Amino acid sequence: MKVLITCGPTWVAIDDVRVISNRSTGAMGHAIAGEFRKAGARVTLIEGPVTHSLKANGIKVVKYQFFDELAQALKAECQKNYDIIIHAAAVSDFKSRKVFTNKIHSGRPLTLTLVPAEKLIDHIKPLAPKSRLVGFKLESGINARRAAQATRALFSGSGCDLAVANAVDKGYRGYIVDRNGGILAQSSNKNTLARHLVRILK
Repeated sequence: MKVLITCGPTWVAIDDVRVISNRSTGAMGHAIAGEFRKAGARVTLIEGPVTHSLKANGIKVVKYQFFDELAQALKAECQKNYDIIIHAAAVSDFKSRKVFTNKIHSGRPLTLTLVPAEKLIDHIKPLAPKSRLVGFKLESGINARRAAQATRALFSGSGCDLAVANAVDKGYRGYIVDRNGGILAQSSNKNTLARHLVRILK
């Protein structure tokens, strides 16, 4: 079994030195990669700019930092006939309308106009139609009912086969959701949720 996993945040540039990003640690993707490796899968991890990079025998790690670098890495890897693709990276939802040349001078107010970034997950199925695709959705104050509601647009937009709805506002909580809105598993522990995901997908 060949498995591709993305994890970590993305950077989108404001100027030559500043970026917009998020606080993703990549921990969920690391947990999933480790569990699939234990199950005997050949695992490739596309990993963003996290503080602690995954170092594990038998897992190939492809690094990226910027949004466009993740897009390029996904495009390249999706041609390699993976059985399962798990898109757990915390991809930027917005980017600056204008990327400033050189470093913006400090000491004065600055207004940025943010515009929606493209949904990278929507490009995966056209590139890898035979792969089973798992998408991730982060929401605040999520419960089982809201998990099903929150993932509807993800299913319709990306054609994914499973979705994981996460909440981190009051401690971690994750729900594995199928296309019909059924909750296949849930946990308040990322490692446990990773084991559930491997069990469901094997």
